[in-house]
Amino acid sequence: MKPQSLLFTIYGEYVRHHGGEIWVGSLTRLMANFGMSEQAVRVAISRIVSQGWLTARKIGNRSYYSMTGKGKKRLDEAADRIYKQAPRPWDGKWHMATYSIPEHNRAMRDQFRKELAWLGYGMLANSLWISPNNLADRVKEIAEAYEIADCIELFSSEHMGMSSEQDLVAKCWSLDKINEAYAGFIETYRPAYEKLHDQIEQNHEIEDSDCFVVKTQLVHEYRKFLFIDPGLPKELLPELWNGHEADALFRSYYALLDPGAKRYFLHLFETAPDAN
Repeated sequence: MKPQSLLFTIYGEYVRHHGGEIWVGSLTRLMANFGMSEQAVRVAISRIVSQGWLTARKIGNRSYYSMTGKGKKRLDEAADRIYKQAPRPWDGKWHMATYSIPEHNRAMRDQFRKELAWLGYGMLANSLWISPNNLADRVKEIAEAYEIADCIELFSSEHMGMSSEQDLVAKCWSLDKINEAYAGFIETYRPAYEKLHDQIEQNHEIEDSDCFVVKTQLVHEYRKFLFIDPGLPKELLPELWNGHEADALFRSYYALLDPGAKRYFLHLFETAPDAN
């Protein structure tokens, strides 16, 4: 588990629900539970600040960090997808993003591709990405933020052939690999969940600090699926899709760990004295 990635998990899972700002000392104490030194935490914070995700303010000799607007939007998107509700039936429309970004702006082009992949788009052809989900507003925001709006075009259409919908999906996403990843998640976390469930049923006391560590690791691991699972509607998924079982397992395990994890976080959490 890398410090920068863990910071995003802690902000997304805890800090954002408690004012969005936290004292750096609280962060170092929380992350020490994962074997991370104060120096490693401070280096990670510095890097995230330089990338525009975090902002700092100082009160006396203490530093407090909160997510920038850019960071908050990313955390909100991640939360919406991790704790997703049952999707609506698919309307059969495909939403396309195509771009023509000059070679001299290659770095921006590569970054835009990463953003499309993060949103769940799949590359059908060079410079042509598609999604069954209407994400046009979010793509527009990204294009405007990167000042490349004049290089982007967006369309919605129906697939008229020649291949089937399943063949089209196979061209854009490796569902077999994603399914295998979900199977691995289930294999890893099912025994631990069942063991904890039995302990609670037998009234065994679980330390809050243990709940915090395990829950944070659980969310951290499940969050990785945001980078590989495009969130396709059920109409486009294979009949045997491990994502459904993985999601149910995640929610059940999360519910067992959440109360103790929150108590431990709040025990170490300190925000600025002028916070509302």
